[in-house]
Amino acid sequence: QVQLVESGGGLVQPGGSLRLSCAASGSIRSINDMGWYRQAPGKQRELVASITSGGSTKYADSVKGRFTISRDNAKNMVYLQMNSLKPEDMAAYYCRAQMLTTAWVLGGYWGQGTQVTVAS
Repeated sequence: QVQLVESGGGLVQPGGSLRLSCAASGSIRSINDMGWYRQAPGKQRELVASITSGGSTKYADSVKGRFTISRDNAKNMVYLQMNSLKPEDMAAYYCRAQMLTTAWVLGGYWGQGTQVTVAS
């Protein structure tokens, strides 16, 4: 029915930047809140940033001032600009979205994840 696909992960040096993208596709009527989560080895999955359909954003304290979440409603995409990357940012990053399908089914959906590696 609907799906989320992340891209943009890769290897970066400490202090470097990376931009993640997440594309929603399928039988989508509308997308409500969207967010980026990450999970490092041996750690719980944590919310990194979220953004409402109106553009209101929230960030985890650990990334404030360094990461920026944004969305393009016309393209059904959400982005995460990551600057001043630190080794502790290394994790698998997942996109999540609450979506209403064309069949009027409301649910939360996850992407498959994209790996961010910060060399050190």
